[in-house]
Amino acid sequence: MRVGVVILPERRWRHSGELWRRAEDLGFDSAWMYDHLWWRSLGAGEWFATVPVLTAAACATSRIRIGTLVTSPNFRHPVVTASEAMTVDDISGGRFTLGIGAGSPGAGDSGVVDDTVLTPGERADRFAEFVELTDRLLRDPVTSYEGRFYRTSEARVIASCVQRPRVPFALAATGPRGLALVARYGQGWVTLGPPAFPEGVTPASCLAAVRDQTDRLRAACEAVDRDADEIDRIFVVTPAAGDPLASPESFEEMAVDYAKAGITHLVIHWPRAEGVYAGDPAMLERVAGEVLPRVRALGPEEEKRTRAPPAPGFRPPGPRLFGARCTRAGQHCRATTRGAYRLPQDRGHRPFDVDDCGVP
Repeated sequence: MRVGVVILPERRWRHSGELWRRAEDLGFDSAWMYDHLWWRSLGAGEWFATVPVLTAAACATSRIRIGTLVTSPNFRHPVVTASEAMTVDDISGGRFTLGIGAGSPGAGDSGVVDDTVLTPGERADRFAEFVELTDRLLRDPVTSYEGRFYRTSEARVIASCVQRPRVPFALAATGPRGLALVARYGQGWVTLGPPAFPEGVTPASCLAAVRDQTDRLRAACEAVDRDADEIDRIFVVTPAAGDPLASPESFEEMAVDYAKAGITHLVIHWPRAEGVYAGDPAMLERVAGEVLPRVRALGPEEEKRTRAPPAPGFRPPGPRLFGARCTRAGQHCRATTRGAYRLPQDRGHRPFDVDDCGVP
């Protein structure tokens, strides 16, 4: 299991830059930030822009994976998003993951650019268009597209991503249409637990919701003949799941529970001084020093213990994201490239150029 941290962009870089560097020094696998103009109860305070902060974080670190949790179609267009994602991927040396969501209507900034109120079905339609167009923009040098929510005429993203065939997507989804998008386009899947956080949710019910969601993700992958184990399954911890920083023991217990539920990547928030996600940074340091090595050893075996035996004809897990073996014409290449992976729509096509791994 990988472990990451969310660093909210609420402090000037001379202060927040230290947090990004410290996250890498402590050994965390990933560091993320929200993609909002401001966020909920923190709207009255300072809040800095996503792409400049991620660019600074890419320059301040050398190993840790960075990304958005998650980019919002509420105020972004796929053309600009794709160009910025390709650029951050280049600056970071191939360490960037583009998280994308449907756009929360309750985050506080949802109506700043366009105050049209969308139904859940319309938000799902927009999400699908955003993901499809962003995928095409990052894979093709010139793209024209005509949809209900987005259009573009000969948009050019000429420079290719460091990661091939493009920057990996981590898609936030819990419903059937969103999970189908994950199965088709995602290298990662993001969940916070119950989609609407109903009143009375408990850590046990949050865990049960995530277990159900991972089962439905597997079903969505099976429907398109995709191995779900190729997808990084990311759980972002909120208060509904409990307090992972109450003690090192509570963090490890949560990690074990969610590994059994099928999660491969646990993301917690860097402790704030007060209010939402308040906590003691010293406890984060203890978790990193005392628990991270054991949590990293968690994996598919924990999930298998809680699942039925595989059906006849079950295929073993395919290449994993981030450093998987590249695939050419359905066969494993002799070399390894950073971030190489295949998408369902790549079937029947060569997903990599000769120069990607040096093996013809």
